[in-house]
Amino acid sequence: MIEIKDLKKVYAGVAVVNVPHLEIRKGESVGLIGNNGAGKTTIFRMMLDLIRPESGEVLSKGENVAHSENWKNYTAAYLDEGFLIDYLTPEEYFYFVGGLHNQTRAHVDDFLSGYTEFFNGEILKKGKYIRDLSKGNQCKVGVVACLLQSPEMLMLDEPFANIDPSTQIRLKGLLKDLTKNQGMTTLVSSHDLSHVTEVCDRILLMEKGKIIKDITTNASTLKELEEYFTVGMTAE
Repeated sequence: MIEIKDLKKVYAGVAVVNVPHLEIRKGESVGLIGNNGAGKTTIFRMMLDLIRPESGEVLSKGENVAHSENWKNYTAAYLDEGFLIDYLTPEEYFYFVGGLHNQTRAHVDDFLSGYTEFFNGEILKKGKYIRDLSKGNQCKVGVVACLLQSPEMLMLDEPFANIDPSTQIRLKGLLKDLTKNQGMTTLVSSHDLSHVTEVCDRILLMEKGKIIKDITTNASTLKELEEYFTVGMTAE
């Protein structure tokens, strides 16, 4: 579904992303991990054509995302609160997103009713603008707005970072269902090794812009990753 070829991004003379080749197949659940500055968010932004690489290309269903907009019809992403419209209420934002996909307000309301537990009574009918929500609740709005679009591919950057434990558990269950039962392709960046190994079937480990490990998740993956980062801390 996604193919990366000779992708390179350089800032101040330093290659922050340098990926010769990467393929992500339809229906895969892929976790992207690494320390701060590893290049995770940068590669996500190039995959969404938010920034352009110095060289190389990102192909989505065989089309270069920089030269075609077809990928936007089946891709949804939430990387940070900048993806939201902060002067709207959550309801207004959901109606706006739904309207972009020719969905009626009644359809949006019916869809949102399925996320009552996920919202935990903190999002809807509170009379708050999105800018006044906590970062965790903004994340909830961003994730559900993505799902409202019924995408084939979902991209989330650090979705577990600011949400409470109960919502983390609900989000993990949701992500597992999306891939295993609904066939959605999911890409999740996270610093939380436990969460990402629990929900993703494949783990990509980035360091200094390069993907240095590509692991099929199994019972020993979490331990392997913890040992890798522990050794790195010791070396420092």
